[in-house]
Amino acid sequence: MTAGETHQTIEATFRIERARLIGGLARMVRNIDLAEELAQDALVAALAEWPKTGVPANPGAWLMTAAKRRGIDIIRRDTMRTRKHGEIAREQDGAFDSTVEGIEAAMDDDLGDELLGLIFTACHPIVSAEARAALTLRVVAGLTTDEIARAFLSSETTIAQRIVRAKKAIAKAGSKFDTPRGGERAARLPSVLEVIYLIFNEGYAATAGDDLVRPGLAQEAQRLGRILAGLMPEEAEAQGLLALMEIQASRLRARITPEGALVPLTEQNRARWDQLLIDRGLEALARAETLGGEGPYVLQAALAACHARAARAADTDWPRIAALYDRLSTVMPSPVVDLNRAVAHSMAFGPEAGLRLVEQIADAPALRNYAPLPAARGDFLFRAGRLAEARTEFEAAARLTRNRREAAFLVARAQACDEQ
Repeated sequence: MTAGETHQTIEATFRIERARLIGGLARMVRNIDLAEELAQDALVAALAEWPKTGVPANPGAWLMTAAKRRGIDIIRRDTMRTRKHGEIAREQDGAFDSTVEGIEAAMDDDLGDELLGLIFTACHPIVSAEARAALTLRVVAGLTTDEIARAFLSSETTIAQRIVRAKKAIAKAGSKFDTPRGGERAARLPSVLEVIYLIFNEGYAATAGDDLVRPGLAQEAQRLGRILAGLMPEEAEAQGLLALMEIQASRLRARITPEGALVPLTEQNRARWDQLLIDRGLEALARAETLGGEGPYVLQAALAACHARAARAADTDWPRIAALYDRLSTVMPSPVVDLNRAVAHSMAFGPEAGLRLVEQIADAPALRNYAPLPAARGDFLFRAGRLAEARTEFEAAARLTRNRREAAFLVARAQACDEQ
């Protein structure tokens, strides 16, 4: 293997192992910043050693061993960290073995559990959803602060501040960086799922800017979802979220024209949907349903599956979708779900049915200045033949959206009212 090939192998290995390294190290030192620093030290050591000695048989364990050795050296030299070392030792069974043999024996620890602990810690509910998303992308997905800032159309300074605040809040809470058990895990899981889906949604339907989709962000969320579902195979909602994201992501290529314009679901070229992602999503949904899942992510995945199974838009089972939204509005009551329920009922039972339902939620505070509300009402009115009213609604929606491409789509719909 040439030096260049060795360096490529080291970089690829580190990208794969980085989150596991930080998870294990954070559990050891109880500090995300120090864990990141130790993981980086291990990378530097590998870059120095592997070109001379060759890539080890278990590169992940080698990196963890190097990082833990470095961590123990730091703990030994620093009085405060020596006290922390003692606390950690007392939490373990017996004295902490700082010998090389002891560290290597610790490599038998369940790294999957350590990674899961890192995910749960990064998504701690004491931190705001935006800060959780930024921290998760940083420490679990390995994105740089600049990459996260560009993904969320924010400044690098703002994202860095969110990450710093999140780390401080987690440190203040005294997190042990382990996986919650029993009732505590059940209580924390929705926070984890919410953050991953927040990241996916920003990639699938950008809230602001010039682009309708940001595939890179959606892909990172899918990767996190696959990790979570793999580490928690008995959690129906984790399987449901994965199913939902895989099926939704299958449509990304068909959602926009080559010029970047929005293509509505009913007008998409379904031959461009990614069948591999659909198959993966349907498999994950089947696992969730086998586990008896009836939570919000499983129901939303079932909704997405109705579209995925329809070869043509005309084949879509809208009555089933409407029924699923009826159940979802009970399991996860919210004005946004009610708005989507109105859309489903309009497609299943006619535009007047949608108008009746949307009038019931029109004054909800959460929907004030929410562009999809007048956009949906405009669509109902358009299909009901009330074109002048529809135009007014589409124009209102275009003014409210912060996404330039979506605004252009809504303006075009308003103009179509005149053409009709």
